[in-house]
Amino acid sequence: MANWALFAAVLAVIVIMLGAWTRLVHAGLGCPDWPGCYGFLSVPQSESAIAIANARFPDTPVDVEKGWPEMIHRYAAGTLGLVVFGLAGYAVRHRRTGVPVKLPLFIAGFIVLQGAFGMWTVTLKLWPQVVALHLLGGFTTLTLLTLLTLRLRAQGRGRAAASAGPALARLRPWLYGGLLLVVLQIALGAWTAANYAAVACTDLPTCQGQWWPAGMDFRHGFDVTQQVGPNYLGGQLTADGRVAIHVSHRLGAVLVLAHFTVLLALMWRHRRASGLDRAIALVALVLAAQVSLGLANVLLHIPLGIAVAHNAMGAGLLLAVVHLIWRHHQLPQAHRAQATPTTTINREVTA
Repeated sequence: MANWALFAAVLAVIVIMLGAWTRLVHAGLGCPDWPGCYGFLSVPQSESAIAIANARFPDTPVDVEKGWPEMIHRYAAGTLGLVVFGLAGYAVRHRRTGVPVKLPLFIAGFIVLQGAFGMWTVTLKLWPQVVALHLLGGFTTLTLLTLLTLRLRAQGRGRAAASAGPALARLRPWLYGGLLLVVLQIALGAWTAANYAAVACTDLPTCQGQWWPAGMDFRHGFDVTQQVGPNYLGGQLTADGRVAIHVSHRLGAVLVLAHFTVLLALMWRHRRASGLDRAIALVALVLAAQVSLGLANVLLHIPLGIAVAHNAMGAGLLLAVVHLIWRHHQLPQAHRAQATPTTTINREVTA
């Protein structure tokens, strides 16, 4: 079950990357209906099929090059759903053997909700609120599958013997604070993508030649009451609103980088025999890669490969932080388990 959970997590990363690819090639409405494409199971390509499709949807003529990215993304997402349902079914069937049941069932329920957001993304014509929530739902699904994998693998191996010193244990709230910052930064990235604000600033470290661009419209940029109805392909916000979103995403990146630079340095200094060396180094490596990809996106004007990698590395950063918290969370338990016998002996001697 752990292997299948790991496979599902890897597949979730692929689905996230395919979703980014679909969005970046402006194929989010490559198929105007859901779950099929112009009423077909795949993109219509023959002359007769295209004629039927155009008759069904006269306002959105068939574009085969944009239809395939959308359908490939749907095929991958559908396969992920089947794997998740299989995990939930296996967990229920073998619940008496001690495998987790509630988490797989929750993931299965969440994948249904995620599928609904995928449908609304199309039927509401890329309404930014739904697009952003759909992106966040993908990251949430990946995180839950990763937690399931970690839990199953830990169940198979047993607890580690390492322990955390007091200084390292006191850093746990800062780890959770860092996770919150990463989630908020991902949300900003999702809002940036949903409103096509990634190209609002094309220079570094300034934006349009200014450290604080004049005329930024934060109220318009973060207006979550945009009406349903217009086709949001390409975005509907003004340039000032998109600049406000882009600058906010940059500031969030600086905040995440500063927080983890200090936190990881402190954790590395107090790691001792905790066994967190690799987990700490992994977060540092992924964070450096993500910042580099973000800078490359701006300097090279959003090349497709780097933009997709930036989305994937965002997921990687989230998972690296979750993995570090998971490892850190287990250490104090082992420490208390080792300290309990000594306390009991001292009490008996005192008595």
